[in-house]
Amino acid sequence: MSKRLILIDGSAYLFRAFHALPPLSNVHGEPTGALFGVVNMLRSHLAQKPDYLAFVMDPGGKNFRHELYPEYKANRPPMPDELRAQIEPMLAIVRALGIPVVREPKVEADDVIGTLARQAESHDLKVTISTGDKDLAQLVDERVELVNTMTGSRMNAAGVVEKFGVRPDQIVDFLALMGDKVDNIPGVDKCGEKTAAKWLNQYDSLVNLTDHAHEITGKIGENLRAALPKLPLSQELARIRCDLPLPMTVESLTRQPPDVDALKTLYARYEFRAALKELEASTGNASSEPAVPAAGPIATPTPKVAPAPIAGFDQAGSYECVRDRERLDVWLDQLRTCAVFAFDTETTSLDAHQAEIVGVSFAIEPKIAAYVPLAHTGPGVPAQLDRREVLDLLKPILESETIGKIGQHGKYDMHVLARYDIEMRGYRFDTMLESYVLNSTASRHDMDSLSNFYLNYKPVAYEEVAGKGAKQISFADVDLDTATRYAAEDADVTLRLHQTLHPRLAAEPKLLSIFSDIEMPLVPVLRRMEQNGILIDAELLKQQTHDMRTRMSALVERAYELVGHRFSLDSPKQLQAVLYDELKLPVLAKTPSGQPSTNEDAISDLAEHHELPRLILDYRGLAKLVSTYTDKLPLQINADTKRVHTSFHQAIAQTGRLSSTDPNLQNIPIRTEDGRRIRKAFIAPPGWKIVAADYSQIELRIMAHLSEDEGLLRAFREGIDVHRATAAEVFGIEPDEVSGQQRRAAKAINFGLMYGMGAFGLARQLDIGRKEANDYISRYFSRYPGVRTFMDSIREKAKAQGYVETVFGRRLYLNEIHSRNAGLRAGAERAAINAPMQGTAADIIKRAMLAIDQWLADKKNCARMLLQVHDELVFEIREDQVDAIKSGLIERMDAAAELLVPLEVDVGVGENWDEAH
Repeated sequence: MSKRLILIDGSAYLFRAFHALPPLSNVHGEPTGALFGVVNMLRSHLAQKPDYLAFVMDPGGKNFRHELYPEYKANRPPMPDELRAQIEPMLAIVRALGIPVVREPKVEADDVIGTLARQAESHDLKVTISTGDKDLAQLVDERVELVNTMTGSRMNAAGVVEKFGVRPDQIVDFLALMGDKVDNIPGVDKCGEKTAAKWLNQYDSLVNLTDHAHEITGKIGENLRAALPKLPLSQELARIRCDLPLPMTVESLTRQPPDVDALKTLYARYEFRAALKELEASTGNASSEPAVPAAGPIATPTPKVAPAPIAGFDQAGSYECVRDRERLDVWLDQLRTCAVFAFDTETTSLDAHQAEIVGVSFAIEPKIAAYVPLAHTGPGVPAQLDRREVLDLLKPILESETIGKIGQHGKYDMHVLARYDIEMRGYRFDTMLESYVLNSTASRHDMDSLSNFYLNYKPVAYEEVAGKGAKQISFADVDLDTATRYAAEDADVTLRLHQTLHPRLAAEPKLLSIFSDIEMPLVPVLRRMEQNGILIDAELLKQQTHDMRTRMSALVERAYELVGHRFSLDSPKQLQAVLYDELKLPVLAKTPSGQPSTNEDAISDLAEHHELPRLILDYRGLAKLVSTYTDKLPLQINADTKRVHTSFHQAIAQTGRLSSTDPNLQNIPIRTEDGRRIRKAFIAPPGWKIVAADYSQIELRIMAHLSEDEGLLRAFREGIDVHRATAAEVFGIEPDEVSGQQRRAAKAINFGLMYGMGAFGLARQLDIGRKEANDYISRYFSRYPGVRTFMDSIREKAKAQGYVETVFGRRLYLNEIHSRNAGLRAGAERAAINAPMQGTAADIIKRAMLAIDQWLADKKNCARMLLQVHDELVFEIREDQVDAIKSGLIERMDAAAELLVPLEVDVGVGENWDEAH
């Protein structure tokens, strides 16, 4: 049997552990999170008893690649201080473990690993490269494999093909085509993994692709030809050197006896209790210290099944009420030196734009937290610290980028703090979003639900503290002992939830990326949008209310005429009697109790039998607009800003879409004249314009990308009207022969299939026979076979793994996919088809929002992002800057994703939202 060499990419693991694991610290305030991850990874490798091993680190500074290309890695931000502080302790632990450390000056770790791997092969050794870096896939062959210890995955040559779509010997060309923004390696603009793999599968090599570059059509072909002069350089930058003259040989890379005393000292200092206990047990000096959970792959919980809580996290904590400056200073000193802490505010109102701070709480360690009361006013309340003084002391801590904060729905706290001139920064973790990204369907995402589900711990409910209903008192009137127990517990439970949830995210790299790269950066963006608000023309809404109420009255009178007596159109019971008992209309649907239904679907189905059902639907539509918008919006105008400030919610819609409340702006109908009239009331201030930027047919484009159907891809790539193209395919005619009715039918098919609509639904929508609808669908699938294949495969994947994913890796668990109830199971299958498209669209517009917000950071005086509604972003832009800003919006929205078809953005400008849309 061949001996084995394990080459550990120390630099890659240090960075990954730093960003993936909770930012832990010891009692001295020294950061230990990255150390914790690396130590557990090393223990895993040592358990395999390898014949040879080495821990390879980057030396820092410039190397031969900078000589080839001075801009190499120029985009990389400086190493965070918390990470830099862990390098030397990590190397001390590695050396104490007896593992050879290789750190060659002016040579990157990848090149050392490549050279040692090839040396080992020449000595007939098997090689395992422990890394999370895709660049090292170019070294894989029959004797070299990659292993990602943090996820447990292994990759041989077949695995490289499965993951990247190309052979290991093509990886250098693959990387050169894509480029690398982090390392600043130039590539082909808009060329991602799928495009690079497709080209290399067709042309085999970059040299051959270059010779045939003229054959690549469209914008991507232009991009390829423009990049040709730099691609040889990109190849050299991406290629790992395997011929370095190294001062060591493979045979010298054997493990030395560990320095037990040094290890004990290091493990004790950095509080690695599990590693210390294991070490002492192996040396006959067992410790009674309780083991902490080791970092490493932790299975994502299956839907509706809570994981076992961490030991002790289901017990009450010890909480302190801080009322004097001496104790406050003790806590402030700890906050200033810790890596991360949980924070919460207690206030007078749920309305963040009106709330006043009553107190603040924080927790640094689980089950130990403090509450600082600042504005309690109940009878007999003892003296408290001055609110302004305490907030001034907290301000530099809360505004520090380097001191991390953990919150539960922290956007609310950001709003409240902003009212006291505190701009929270360093907001790293939100337990609501950790839970939502980990599994959006497993439980609700409020703190009490999460605590019950993940910690098996029931926190004190707000109603237990402040009462219910009309008898509920303000938190300012709650006595300090009760307030401390409630408020400090909030911070403590938030910290416990983070330490429970985040390792599970860290074990799923795609989910961690959704959380770290999309959801968390979006929190301050949404906070700014909410703060911006939007102007409302209250007088126009008042006129619309008058008009719609007049029309509602006319509908009521007409209903009386049809029936012959007065009755209430708002009463389901009276409607039931009129429709079914008096008019004898057929009962097409029933309520769960067996009564004839009067819901919207049932009434709509009756419209062909009598005039009254259509009239009822018109009445209900107007009544909903009046009660939800024209009557209510003027009441929601903020007295200070004169604007309406909606609240955006990230953790409601299971697919990743944002929702909004107070007011809900997601459901204003845009296909009706009345809905569009309401949008006219959302106006620009004098000298400004409303600008609306909307992704065109984005879910259809995502369907084309996911299904890779050549017909759909061709239509979008060539800029053809996709509904007309579908009609031409389905009806077997030329595109210029397609009638309006045929295009409408094709549009219904295109969008309906994404929502799992069958022949029955299509027949209803188009008012045609079911057989005719079935023929339409059959012809559609015969012309677009890739769509059928995708739909079948996604259903099977959902059944096999219990979830589906977006292009970026967001998951939707389908709890009813194996239900015995056929209706529930069919609903889950429809969701399996739609969720990847709707979820990917949500991810794309969130990525666009992040890019646009960053771009507009220095343009606050001329452009503001106000609203996000489905696939649309709404802005307020100064008149003289509209043209310049428009082009920047389109550029960033186009670049938010790389699909097999181009994204298209429609931008409108107007005095109000309706004109701009």
